Amino acid sequence: MSKHIVITGTSRGIGYELVKLFAKQGHQVLALSRNDGPIKALKLNNVKAFCFDLGDAEAYRKVEDFISEQWGRVDVLINNAGQVLNKPFAQTTVSDFEEVYRTNVFGMAELTRTLIPFMAKNSHVITMSSMGGVQGSMKFPGLSAYSSSKAAVITLTELLAEEYKDSGISFNVLALGAVQTEMLEEAFPGYKAPITPEEIADYIVDFSLKGQKFYNGKLLQVSNSTP
Repeated sequence: MSKHIVITGTSRGIGYELVKLFAKQGHQVLALSRNDGPIKALKLNNVKAFCFDLGDAEAYRKVEDFISEQWGRVDVLINNAGQVLNKPFAQTTVSDFEEVYRTNVFGMAELTRTLIPFMAKNSHVITMSSMGGVQGSMKFPGLSAYSSSKAAVITLTELLAEEYKDSGISFNVLALGAVQTEMLEEAFPGYKAPITPEEIADYIVDFSLKGQKFYNGKLLQVSNSTP
């Protein structure tokens, strides 16, 4: 059965691949990104692309109106949008932290809050975290704002699962290891990851449609490297 799926951060990398895979399976997709051009260029009949800034209050109202008037429900929300900053901590300002958190934490929280009223039993909210946000995992200098923000969404996911446990909505978070995306290149120039965006997107599509049957409030570490 066709699902109604909302994805953020769809202009490139994993989000872009997710849109293509879901559309190919016949699902209805709302693709949200500050740059809606790449998705619109695909000209997919079952995909709607909005120019969406996670820091813009009006953008949330536009999404809410669309869901209310066109869909009526949301089956899957994938909080994929993310912002990375690679900068020594001594040079990282309050405004740097605010900018990263505005996308990675506050935006994820606000879009989730906006869409929960359109969700029901078996709906699934998946948030993309990072292995750098997992307690006890390897950490890297320069990523204080980014990795701490990714740790925040792990705990927030656990809290949402508890708060909405009687609703039948599931909340899970995937901590991804290295995936060969533009964002990885920004964080670690020249590093070559073992996983492609297409490969991880295929995993996420399957998990988003089936994972809520087995998991709620859980952190899954999706990484083939150690520690």
